[in-house]
Amino acid sequence: MLLPDLAAALGLDATGLPAVAVTGVTHNAAWVRPGYAFVAIRGTRVDGHAFIADAAAGGAVAVLGEGLPAGATTALPYVVVPGARAALADAAAELAGHPSRRLAVVGVTGTDGKTTTSWLTRHLLRAGGLATGMLSTVGYELPDGELRHFPAHFTTPEAPQVQEVLAEMVAAGGQAAVLEASSHALALDRVRAVDWDVAVWTHLTSEHLDFHGTVENYFADKRKLVERSPFAVLNTDDPWVEQLRGVAPSEWTYSAEGSALADWRARDVAEGTRGLRFRVESPVGSFDAALPMIGRFNVANALAGMAAAAQLGVGVDALVAGLASFRGVPGRMELVPGSDVRVIVDFAHTPPSLEKALATVRSTTEGALWVVLGSAGGPRDPSKRAPLGSVATRLADRVVFTEEDHRDTPLAEILAEMERGAREAGRTNFTSIGDRREAIRHAVVGASAGDTVLLAGKGPEDTLERDGVTVPWDEVAEAREALTLRG
Repeated sequence: MLLPDLAAALGLDATGLPAVAVTGVTHNAAWVRPGYAFVAIRGTRVDGHAFIADAAAGGAVAVLGEGLPAGATTALPYVVVPGARAALADAAAELAGHPSRRLAVVGVTGTDGKTTTSWLTRHLLRAGGLATGMLSTVGYELPDGELRHFPAHFTTPEAPQVQEVLAEMVAAGGQAAVLEASSHALALDRVRAVDWDVAVWTHLTSEHLDFHGTVENYFADKRKLVERSPFAVLNTDDPWVEQLRGVAPSEWTYSAEGSALADWRARDVAEGTRGLRFRVESPVGSFDAALPMIGRFNVANALAGMAAAAQLGVGVDALVAGLASFRGVPGRMELVPGSDVRVIVDFAHTPPSLEKALATVRSTTEGALWVVLGSAGGPRDPSKRAPLGSVATRLADRVVFTEEDHRDTPLAEILAEMERGAREAGRTNFTSIGDRREAIRHAVVGASAGDTVLLAGKGPEDTLERDGVTVPWDEVAEAREALTLRG
């Protein structure tokens, strides 16, 4: 696409712009390739304009930005945009050919439940015969079902990567896509140029306040998904939903608590060692359903996924069959077999999600319940560390505090905060072992037959960040090695 055509497509004045070909766009000078447009974003700590020379050296043919800093110059054509992040997203979509317009796109947002709901929805759409791709915390899939990973460590990639993946889905014959829409992605315009068909809202609790400032701001950013979608699937068991009713042109509501006011609701929920069974009452009919996952909270995720899939045309028989054949999500209540001790890997890393996870495994634990957990470092919401310590020691019999991506924050500081939360609640059933591998081995080897060991916080993540260094990590493999040592 020629630069004047790109500028015009973005609603900008193209007068005087040279007719150079633009082949891609990025905001990271290290990612520039010949023919790219470089978007200079002014961040809170770094101004992208400082990297224009690097972008030019990499082959950039133009710069988009909100205005050159005083005294700065560049030999590249400079296109002034009202908002740099919005321009990055819009340009990426334009250069990719707006692939989301050729897909039925479901967006899923909320504090907890996004990943499981996304995977369930993807599975149900495929059960209904739709070639479906997915972009989630765990990775992304084309319709072929092969899980792939981005090198960057964030829930939703930047706008150019989102559009590239959507374009790959279209090229692979995709008909539908399911995207996790994190609050960061919505706030930073990473998914701004996605044409949504269905927005799914799970629920909201306090999270990422280091970024959003207040829970009200956090809600407002997540609300953008509902505002931008023609159809919403809303959880009436979440009090925040009252502020979302009627925001989308059309909506369905759901309730795992069986609220008579919800469009989709569960009745007669029964949890066994092999999973969940419940009765569904919905606008598409009443039917019995079975889900081979533990945790009553997964009933809500199942209802949300079924409602989204039904809105896109999946019938009841496919919903029932798809739900029954769902194998779960890597690192989400994932059972690691091979011992008289039950080891479960789960991503729970907030006080509410940890409370749910521990309550879930407690109901089917014969002996003592152990939990190994840490808390993220850096600027990421340190206020949750003490509550994590309190929740863990209240609901588990034995607790091991350890590392979890402490980055450049002293690990001792994080451990001390979790310990404080436990002590202030009057509990001493914990120990701290800084090295996560040693912490896992301590718990698994030290547990007795019939005990359950929950490894919380890392889930499917494939890296561990410590002291500013990122190292490979596989929580399930570490659990298996610990079980081997147990003998």
